[in-house]
Amino acid sequence: MVGRVWPRQGHGGWPLNSVVRCHLAKVESPVELLRPSQEHLAEYVRALQQGWTPNHTGGPELAKKELAEIEKDPADFVARQIDREAAGPPIVLPDGSTVPRLPGYRLWIWDGEFCGAIGFRWKPGTTALPPYTLGHIGYSVVPWKRQRGYATAALGLMLPHAREEGLEYVEVTTDVENLPSQKVILANGGVLIEQFVKPPQYGGKQGLRYRIRTERGK
Repeated sequence: MVGRVWPRQGHGGWPLNSVVRCHLAKVESPVELLRPSQEHLAEYVRALQQGWTPNHTGGPELAKKELAEIEKDPADFVARQIDREAAGPPIVLPDGSTVPRLPGYRLWIWDGEFCGAIGFRWKPGTTALPPYTLGHIGYSVVPWKRQRGYATAALGLMLPHAREEGLEYVEVTTDVENLPSQKVILANGGVLIEQFVKPPQYGGKQGLRYRIRTERGK
C-alpha cells in the first residue's frame, strides 16, 4: 500500500505540498503523518485514556500529564506539538531532572484513525546530539494498530523531513531486548553502530544505537 506524509505548511521555512510515498507490502491501508490538530484530538485523548503513551520512557504518568494539559487548554497543547524554535519548557527526564529543549515536533500516525505518534528533534547545524538525547527520532504505535508495519512506514516517512533539516543521517536508539523496534529500524536501512550504556537519567540500561541515512541508496 502507499503511505503519505502530511502536506506541510508554507510557514517558517516549511515547504508547501510536501508528499513522500512509502511502499510497504505489509501495510494494510494508507499511512500518513499528520500535523496534530484539534480536529483529531479526541482520538489522541482516547488513546491516552486506554493506556497508550507517545513516549515509552514516560509511562502512565506522562499520559496523565498530557490528559490534564489537554483538558486545561486543548488549543495550546496542539500548538506545542510543533516547536521548531525550542520555545517550550525544559524537558523532564525519567529521573525527574530537566534539560534544555531541542527544536523538534511530533506528528500523528494516521490510517483514517489515530495510530500513534512519531517525534523528531535535532540540534541545528550538526548531526550530533547532547548525551542526554537518545536519538533523533522516537515513535510509538497504539497497541491495537501494531504488527501492521505502521511503525516501519512512519519512520520511513519521517526521513525526508530530517533530510530537509540538513541531516545526512539520523540516529535511533532502542533497548537490547526490543526486537520489534530493531526490525523497524533495520527495515529502514538502519546500521548498528554501537551497544552503549544509557545515561544515568535513563537508569543506565544497555541500549543499541543505529544510524539511518536520510537519503536511500547512499
